[in-house]
Parts: sequence; structure tokens; C-alpha cells
Amino acid sequence: MKKILGFFAAFLMFASFNANAQELKNGPYLEVNKEVHDYGTIEKGGDPYCEFTVTNSGTEPLIISNAKGSCGCTVPEWDREPIMPGKTSKIKVRYDTQRVGPINKTVTLTSNATNEPTKTIRIKGNVKPEAASKAPVKEEGLSPKANG
Repeated sequence: MKKILGFFAAFLMFASFNANAQELKNGPYLEVNKEVHDYGTIEKGGDPYCEFTVTNSGTEPLIISNAKGSCGCTVPEWDREPIMPGKTSKIKVRYDTQRVGPINKTVTLTSNATNEPTKTIRIKGNVKPEAASKAPVKEEGLSPKANG
């Protein structure tokens, strides 16, 4: 019985070591917490910012050398320092919410990652126009000079 228990314990240790070895990825390895940020429907001039979290789940420092929006209305900000193994960093994206209509833009990350040296993340949503004034304008009783 002791031999069986000893064999089982050795097997569990080997399986545990093997599982841990598979979790480590060689080189810098880029993972993002989400592929798409959905602003939903927002007001014109609403909060223009969203964030993506980048994790380096590799064994070497991850360097994001560039982050580029698909147009001038989408501006990413990122930390230029290397992301060390097991650490995270934020990509902050600003969309011009003065532009009314649907949002469907991308940000392309360029890095030294072994898995995805070029990674595209996306923002979507809709910016609705400002609400029209609800107070009706009365023109009755105005003199001709006031009308025109």
C-alpha cells in the first residue's frame, strides 16, 4: 500500500510540475483583458476614455513600441516602459465624442511579443446628438422689429 501511495504522490508532483511548465510562455507574451470596448450609447461630449489592460505572461520583458489609432479621432496612450513578466500595464484610449454617430475604430499595438507582435483592439458604440431644446419658442406678441 505504501508503494502505491508513494507512486501516486510522485505522479502528482510530476503532473503539477508539468502543468506549471506549460503555463510559462517563452519570451514576451502579450495578453489583453478584452478585444473590444463597447461605449454603448453615449451623449455628445460624453466621457471619451476607455482602458485596456495588457499583461505580459511571458518570461521576458514586453515592449509596446507603438500604439496607433485608425484615425485622428482615436488616440491611444501607453506606458513606454517595458512590462516585466507577470506584470500589467494600461492602454488608455480617447475617442472624440464630439463626433455624432456610430463608433467603430481600432487601435493597433506593435510590440516584441512572440505570440502577437501586432495586436488590434477595437472600440465601438454610438454617440447620440445633443437633445433639442424642449422649451418652445413663442413668437406671438413680438413686434415686427423683433422678428426680423
